Amino acid sequence: MSGSSANSFLRTLCSLRWLAIAGQAATVLVASGLLGLELPLRPLWSGVALLVAFNLYASLRVRRSHGEIPPSVAFAHLLVDIAVLAWMVGWSGGIHNPFGLMFLILIALAALALPRGWALAAALACLAGYALAALLGRPLEGHHNPYALILWGIAASFLISAMVVLYFSTRLAADLRSRERELAALRERFTRNEGIVALATHAAAMAHELNTPLATMALLADEIAAEVQTDDLRADAALLGQLLALCRERIRNLAVPTEVDLVRVVGQWRLVRPTIDLRRTGELPATLRVEPAIAHLLQALLNNAADAGEAAGQSRVDLHLEYRDGALEGEVRDHGSGFDPDHSLLPATSLFHSGKPGGLGVGLALSHATVEQLGGEMTMTAADGGGARIRFHLPLQPRAAHGTGTPA
Repeated sequence: MSGSSANSFLRTLCSLRWLAIAGQAATVLVASGLLGLELPLRPLWSGVALLVAFNLYASLRVRRSHGEIPPSVAFAHLLVDIAVLAWMVGWSGGIHNPFGLMFLILIALAALALPRGWALAAALACLAGYALAALLGRPLEGHHNPYALILWGIAASFLISAMVVLYFSTRLAADLRSRERELAALRERFTRNEGIVALATHAAAMAHELNTPLATMALLADEIAAEVQTDDLRADAALLGQLLALCRERIRNLAVPTEVDLVRVVGQWRLVRPTIDLRRTGELPATLRVEPAIAHLLQALLNNAADAGEAAGQSRVDLHLEYRDGALEGEVRDHGSGFDPDHSLLPATSLFHSGKPGGLGVGLALSHATVEQLGGEMTMTAADGGGARIRFHLPLQPRAAHGTGTPA
């Protein structure tokens, strides 16, 4: 049993212990008052008081515990319940007390929640406690029909056992379902990260191979720009040279990552997608520099938004960037056809899962992985009037400087 399972078991045990305390107190009152049994009230009420004090301590410890609790601690808590139950049964009839069947409940709880070794130890402790209560127990006195009393006790024990098993089983099943969901999310994340690592390796190899032909193309572009005569061709050659320089800069950044200026990144994106109407709001400090991964994140989100808008005949993207309280707040809104509001972000961020015809299913998955790696958050919601909004919150290092704001 992991530490989180032990924590859950102790919380459940504390809740059940309050029910046991209430049941023991009610049984003592009914047996001594309504049924007129001659019970040793002082030892019985001492057992109830001891269980109350221990459960207050246990509840406080579980609530304040932030780390993992070992199974040995859970077994020790269960051992206290076994000892108190043996004490109560021994002073109220011993082997003739039908509530001795409650030891089976403790064995069932241990078997369901503790590792095999600790569950076996708890079962042996229950057998020892029941044996001691049976051998040293004090017989009941003061009732004219002990057999009827035992039958009523067995019925009450069955009812209590059914309620406890139902409650604990329901809690345990809920915990197991929650654990399965967590494991499924972890498996999805592990598969995605494995694919990202493979992509990174392939990208590094391709960057090395592309560096030489890009350098040759840049030289040819300079020669063509020097030879053209018309202004239109000269402008086209200049644009071609800028795009080639941008490609070489990106490839060099793969080999030697350096901090980048997001305002410059947005300007470069405008150069690559000149047909898109980019409307930007928000301000960034002029001296703000961020990791290259954040630039890749922004470019991927902008490309996805541009593709979605062009597919719907709306070549427009809204971008909001703002540096506030040591974090980068961003929002990219497209004007595409939108998505199903019930659509989960998880499938959309799975690697090689794309909703665009001919899409590779890489951009959004890489974006989500980047946000997770940097300790941020990303959400995707439907936008009013169509399209989608992707918001991200990225905590930045203290080195991000505050300077004169760069407006939209």
